[in-house]
Amino acid sequence: MAHRPPGPRGPVMTARAIRLGPRSVAALALVTLIGVAAFGWPLLAGPSSGLAHSQDAPWLFAALLPLLLAVVVATIADTGLGAKAVAMLGVLAAAGAALRPLGAGTAGIEPMFFLMILAGRVLGPGFGFVLGSLSMFASALLTGGVGPWMPFQMLAMGWASMGAGLLPRRARGRAEPALLAAYGALASLCYGTVMNLQGWPYIGSLASSISFVPGDPLTDNLTRFAAYCLATSLGWDIPRALVTSVATLLLGPAVLKALRRATRRAAFEAPARFEDADAA
Repeated sequence: MAHRPPGPRGPVMTARAIRLGPRSVAALALVTLIGVAAFGWPLLAGPSSGLAHSQDAPWLFAALLPLLLAVVVATIADTGLGAKAVAMLGVLAAAGAALRPLGAGTAGIEPMFFLMILAGRVLGPGFGFVLGSLSMFASALLTGGVGPWMPFQMLAMGWASMGAGLLPRRARGRAEPALLAAYGALASLCYGTVMNLQGWPYIGSLASSISFVPGDPLTDNLTRFAAYCLATSLGWDIPRALVTSVATLLLGPAVLKALRRATRRAAFEAPARFEDADAA
């Protein structure tokens, strides 16, 4: 009887569900550049450009960004998103969508963040970006939160999950949950900040000291934006960061182990082999 040779000792490096090829990197870079423009254009638009006062701008980006995200998904699928990866993507996206309503209406507590970060860490940046975007889309449909802000939420969550997949791979053991907890806190704060930037220019009922002024110098508007964040969303962003960090520290080791075991068993990159039954 043939025996399988023992594998190397130590932590097992799992294969990523999606390998980023040149087209995938280019598509992700493109959608990231468009996303940065979508979030940051009010700070650079001139007062006479028309865009600075246009109420149609958020709807324009709402129509454009899902198309760009679809291009990213199609490109990544072309580089190896097989049936097993699609199945895992669906399961994790459904889990993330189910976790979000558990605390989304209570002081910014969103338990889905820690799952998106852990999945991005195990399965890679490409899978993480698609998972974060798809989970936010599914949760918006589940909770009725569909609106011009939804594409921005999809993009911001995709960035958060993708960033976890780009963290150094050398951190293992007890250092890994600590690294992911610190990153999760930072990503949660950054998520709230960029989402504030999306809605801040269109809220006209604010006091003039923290409202957006089209055409003002960049430093003046950034100062008002910082004051706006402190006055309106910091009470939501900090609890989100704390919940993400604590959940990552407490549940992270078990979830990472389960995700890596599922990835090994799925053998995403193993080629299909067919043998003749008689020969076998």
